[in-house]
Amino acid sequence: MPAYNIRISIANLRLDLFDGPQLVRSFPVALGKIATSTPHGDFTIVNKVPYPDSYPGGPLSVFGTYWLGLSKPHYGIHGTNNPSSIGKYVSHGCIRMFNQDVNTLASLVPIGTPVRIRAQ
Repeated sequence: MPAYNIRISIANLRLDLFDGPQLVRSFPVALGKIATSTPHGDFTIVNKVPYPDSYPGGPLSVFGTYWLGLSKPHYGIHGTNNPSSIGKYVSHGCIRMFNQDVNTLASLVPIGTPVRIRAQ
């Protein structure tokens, strides 16, 4: 069974998925702007919600196709309805991904997966 862990580099705007010490995938992300910076620290994924705050047949919410909630309340890894924001510091502190990337990530990692967010 894979021992996944996620490492997010604020400086590099990247989310890296590891299986133990082995890098499995690397994804571009959008992170918090200066006034609402992404928190540094060690967290875990506590929930997984497909299509958060969207309704069937309606447009995607700002959270895109998936929400992976972190153990820090009100923060998560999620998709977006604004793909041009990826690769920029524009969020309110959450980690935004392209919808296809967050779907891939959600399909791989279980609840309880460690998430480490660092400046580098």
